[in-house]
Amino acid sequence: MLSSWVWFPSFLIPLVGGLEVQAYATTTSSYVAVVHEVVGVGNDNDMVDKDETNGLGIEIEDSSPTTSFPQVLLPLLGIYHLFCHLCLQGGYHYFSDNLCGSSECGNHNKRHFIISWGGEQARMLEDGELLTLSLDKLSGSGFESKKELLFGKIDMQIKLIPGNSAGTVTTYYLSSEGEHRDEIDLEFLGNSSGNPYTLHTNVYTQGKGDREQQFFLWFDPTQDFHTYSILWNPKCIIFYVDNIPIRVFRNTEKLGVPFPKDQPMRIYSSVWNADDWATQGGRVKTNWTLGPFTASYRNFSIDGCIWSYRTRTSSCNSTDFSTKPMLKMELDRRNRERMQRVRREHMVYDYCRDKWRFPQGPGPECRVNN
Repeated sequence: MLSSWVWFPSFLIPLVGGLEVQAYATTTSSYVAVVHEVVGVGNDNDMVDKDETNGLGIEIEDSSPTTSFPQVLLPLLGIYHLFCHLCLQGGYHYFSDNLCGSSECGNHNKRHFIISWGGEQARMLEDGELLTLSLDKLSGSGFESKKELLFGKIDMQIKLIPGNSAGTVTTYYLSSEGEHRDEIDLEFLGNSSGNPYTLHTNVYTQGKGDREQQFFLWFDPTQDFHTYSILWNPKCIIFYVDNIPIRVFRNTEKLGVPFPKDQPMRIYSSVWNADDWATQGGRVKTNWTLGPFTASYRNFSIDGCIWSYRTRTSSCNSTDFSTKPMLKMELDRRNRERMQRVRREHMVYDYCRDKWRFPQGPGPECRVNN
């Protein structure tokens, strides 16, 4: 029976006849190999043992030509393999039910993420299309991406913890590792029933943060899924809610402000207890009798430059930086106006205006980021 995730060409299925084909692909040296899972381009961070792959991150079950696959079709599969290989070289590093290069390629959360902590508190449901993170008095939970990026745009639909979520924090962010890490944060601070969620944003460069801006969301984020996005390219970082920009952090290295451009970052998300500060400065505590507290994730998408620690290179080349829209994108006039409206009506805290925390005045980046 042909599985729905198989990237075998559908136009060839009638030619195969009654054969029970799980999945067939090619390697660089032979047109015959049985493939049972496609997991992305191989590098040192892959979840698959390199000795069991063909170098493209395709796990090989048996590379000996023992199948009864019709020989006449092998050249066609070779052409199809070449097509997918070109897709990989073009920056599409994940496969799913769709042909590689599709706008929906790699829609399965399980293709992109692993559960990093929390055990059974984190679950992948609906064949990996839905991911949930839960928090109770014993533990929170989290997941992280299998790959790292050096620039990209990521989108995730999230439904936040409903009801009285005071004391809880749901996060979705990019981060490198180490004391001098770079980090781009979206954090959702829970609140008591009837009060709005606070969307907390921050940008760390070389280990320094303290660049918080906060917003009250203008809808109930617990009733349905909403899309939260981060665009990160050499020019700027832009935060979006339902495709509306709410914040921009521009590259102001010329003013002496470091910008995250050298450290690859992984995608993280978690649900955890922070009732010492999250809700009204820690005055409202988590009500554990209402737990477990659960947030849901779906429809992740990515357009990015995948980093390989094995080769110390990015999947994006110099040409990409002048041709790929994601790597050149900045806010146009219309989106600047949309952002300013959101900031006027919904921003509740801006570090650039906090004279108590920063009596010496705001950082130089504040002159161009507001």
